[in-house]
Amino acid sequence: MGLVQKDALRTTLISSFGLVLGYLNKGLLFLLIFSTEQIGVVNLIFSLGVLFAQFSNLGSLYSIWKFFPFFKNREKAHHGFLAFMLFFVGIGATFVTAFFVIFSSRIQSVYLEKSPLFLEYYYWVIPLGLGYLLYLVFEVYLRALFKNIISVFALDIVLRLAVTLLLLLFWNGSLSFDQFIAGHSLLFFLPPLILIGYLIRIKEFYIHPKHIQISKRFKKILLNYSGFNYLNSLGGVLVNSLDVIMVAQYIGLRATGVYTTIIFLTSALQVPYKALIRVSAPLVAEYWKTRDLIKMRLLYAQVSSMSLVLGLGIFLIVWVNIDFLFSFLKPEFSTGIGVFFFLMIGRLFDMYFGLNGAIFNTSKKYRYDLIFTLSLIIIVYALNLYLIPIYGIEGAAISTAIALVLYNLGRLLFVYFTYKIHPFNVRQLIVIVIGLLCFYTSGIIPELSALSWLNALLMTSITTLGYFGSILVFNLEPELKNYLRNGIRYLSKNFKS
Repeated sequence: MGLVQKDALRTTLISSFGLVLGYLNKGLLFLLIFSTEQIGVVNLIFSLGVLFAQFSNLGSLYSIWKFFPFFKNREKAHHGFLAFMLFFVGIGATFVTAFFVIFSSRIQSVYLEKSPLFLEYYYWVIPLGLGYLLYLVFEVYLRALFKNIISVFALDIVLRLAVTLLLLLFWNGSLSFDQFIAGHSLLFFLPPLILIGYLIRIKEFYIHPKHIQISKRFKKILLNYSGFNYLNSLGGVLVNSLDVIMVAQYIGLRATGVYTTIIFLTSALQVPYKALIRVSAPLVAEYWKTRDLIKMRLLYAQVSSMSLVLGLGIFLIVWVNIDFLFSFLKPEFSTGIGVFFFLMIGRLFDMYFGLNGAIFNTSKKYRYDLIFTLSLIIIVYALNLYLIPIYGIEGAAISTAIALVLYNLGRLLFVYFTYKIHPFNVRQLIVIVIGLLCFYTSGIIPELSALSWLNALLMTSITTLGYFGSILVFNLEPELKNYLRNGIRYLSKNFKS
């Protein structure tokens, strides 16, 4: 796990700094300078933009993961693989843009009653979606080249710094809200421009049509695979976007502002997991190419174990301080505590079983994943229709949690019965028991200090020592020690230099 651990550590450190910027933007500046309704507008545009990008890519992202190892040949410009994929994605973007324009009145009518402010900014979904689409294509292409750092830096650092600047300009009156929305959407072209510059610098930017040397037979395979993965790639995005869209439709933009802020808080806690998946997924494609199921089984178990340890630990640290953290938010955000809990339950399952998606979608059985994805979409939509009117934004969170649990369990069982591999071991069960004990203990410990900040510090220390200390003492996750050791070594080396 040397390469995975090394790159995951670097991307985690960069993403952690990006996380600080993200909290500065969405956790502080958004709340200080925007109304809850304006927060809802910004985040709804983003959610629809992400959905736009996923509809436009036509399933090509998984094709890059799976098939690039077969075309990788720098002397032959990788047979024009990037150029072909960009052409394919361009077709998708053209059709989706046309759909957004032609059916704009019907789409806008959904939000006319509860979220009328959004209608003024509807068309800014398109440039945001196009910019994010280009980023996704170049990011996954760089991942296939095992170049992960620049993509994380472009999105998590450069883009967020640019958004911070935009927020400050709005705060001091230099920009109107209309201008902020326009600037925010256009900023999403910045990360792909950075990636293009990097690809040119390392001489991997092959986009001329003459570079395309892919046989008709392989083009057909690529298109068939992309077609089957089209809906699959939408599944995860719909889980993250459909609830936001339906909250805006049935409750309104104020509730959307609260819900999307909590989504950001939960997604921010997934930084270590996303770093692991980012560098592990391309290795899965390599192992399928060589049919090395032994290495794949080892990678599956290691990524799942580390994701469980880190995800559960971070959740516990945040949960014991949940009242303290929410005390800094506006009063209407207090309804988000339950949302945070249910969303994190779903995210923890997603983190624990996360690599099964990469294994599934790069295998020969990828077509069967369509069944799970369609089931996921139906479950999310049906549960939202039932639970949002009853429980409000908590209902949306419960729907997402249930859908993620069922979705991941289904794919886990399919991978196991098909390929006889799973990520489990006894040590993970002990980690879960320790996590549950820490969760229970934190609920019965009385306040240790009248000072809220000191009480939070003490509870954080107790939980961290109890959870991570137990794991380290009993050596329940050997990779955790290496992860910490390498992190200290990396920080010391860069600090000295």
